[in-house]
Amino acid sequence: MIDGGTKEDRFARCKLLLGRSAFERLRNASMTVVGLGAVGSYAAEALARAGVGHLRLVDFDRVRSSNINRQILALDSTLGRLKTDVARERILDINPGCTVETMAVFVEPATLPAILANPVDILVDAIDSVGPKVILLESAWRARIRTVSAMGAALHRDSGLIRVGDISETRVCRLARFIRKRLAKRGIESGIRCIYSIEHVPHVGPSAGEDEAEDFLVRGRARTPLGSLPTITGIFGLLAAHEAIMMVVAEEGERGL
Repeated sequence: MIDGGTKEDRFARCKLLLGRSAFERLRNASMTVVGLGAVGSYAAEALARAGVGHLRLVDFDRVRSSNINRQILALDSTLGRLKTDVARERILDINPGCTVETMAVFVEPATLPAILANPVDILVDAIDSVGPKVILLESAWRARIRTVSAMGAALHRDSGLIRVGDISETRVCRLARFIRKRLAKRGIESGIRCIYSIEHVPHVGPSAGEDEAEDFLVRGRARTPLGSLPTITGIFGLLAAHEAIMMVVAEEGERGL
C-alpha cells in the first residue's frame, strides 16, 4: 500500500495492539462465515481487515435493493450479483494476500460437509432461519469447531442491550430461545458463543425464526419482513468477528504485547 510515497504495512495497527505472534495466528487462521447479509457482511469485512488469512464465505443469495439499508455489500453497483462474488472482490481489495473461498449454496444436509470441511478454525454463523441454523450449529459442535453465532438483530434499537455469552446464558431473544430448545433436544446445551440482545421487541407474527414446520429447507418460503437498522445489525456482525478474533488471539494468552 502506497501512501504519500511511503510503503506501509496495512496491518501495522493490528500488530501494534496484538503483537506479532498473535497476528501471525490470525494470518494463519481459517474462518468460515455463513450468511453474508446484514450481520455476516460486516463480520466478513472485519475479519478481512484484521488480517485473517483464509476466509470461506457461504451464501446462496444475490444483492437486492432492499439490502442497501443495512448490508455492507449492497450498493447500486452490486445489485443482482451473488453476495459471495461481491464479498470476495471486496476482501481481496482489502487484503490481496487473503485466500478467499466462496460457496453460493444453501445450508442443508447435502452441503454441510463442504461448508465445514477442513480447514475451519472458527465458524461465524450469521443466518437467521431456524432449521438451517440448527443443523449448522449442531454439525459444527459435533465436529468440535469453535463457533460464534449471531442471534436475532432485527427489530432492535438499543445497542446497550446487546450481549455476548454462551448459548446457555441467552435470554429474552426469541430466536435464541428456539435455537436453544432445538439444540437441547439434540443433547447440546452449551459450547456455542452467541451475540444476542436482551431488548424486548414486539412480536410481529411468524418469521423465518419461528416456523416449527419440518419444511425448513424449502427455499424461497414466504417470510415476514422485519425492520432493522444498519447500526444494530452492524454491531452484531462486528461483535461476532471480534469474538472470533479474540478466540485466535487468546490461544497463547497473548494480549497487547
